[in-house]
Amino acid sequence: MRYDLRMKGYRKSSHTTYQLNYHFVFIPKYRKLALRGDVAVRLRGLIREICARNQIEIVKGPVRPEQVHLLLSVTPSLSPSRVMQLIKGKSSHRSMRDFRSIRKEFWGRHLWARGYFVATTGNVTDEVIAK
Repeated sequence: MRYDLRMKGYRKSSHTTYQLNYHFVFIPKYRKLALRGDVAVRLRGLIREICARNQIEIVKGPVRPEQVHLLLSVTPSLSPSRVMQLIKGKSSHRSMRDFRSIRKEFWGRHLWARGYFVATTGNVTDEVIAK
């Protein structure tokens, strides 16, 4: 197999060719089913805006009432913890500001639970790297 940079999914910057995909899962505080209706629609828009501003490509990103799943293609300059800091921080702040119902339900000014799940994804096996 010939190593070909034109393979689908690779992104380029000035001196780097990369494919860094992360699967993130995070939940609202207290596992409340708060991500419904207008809140879910607005949250999707906020996540899209935050990702576009930081050169993060959303591969998939369903918002469910009890959790958010994101499959993101991230630049090498951003760590997974920084990605979550950007998404959870800005989306929480803006959601609290825009929705009175969210402010009442999450009285501690925090929309998201502390932790998150992250896993890497990829399509290159050890054999391909060895060749």
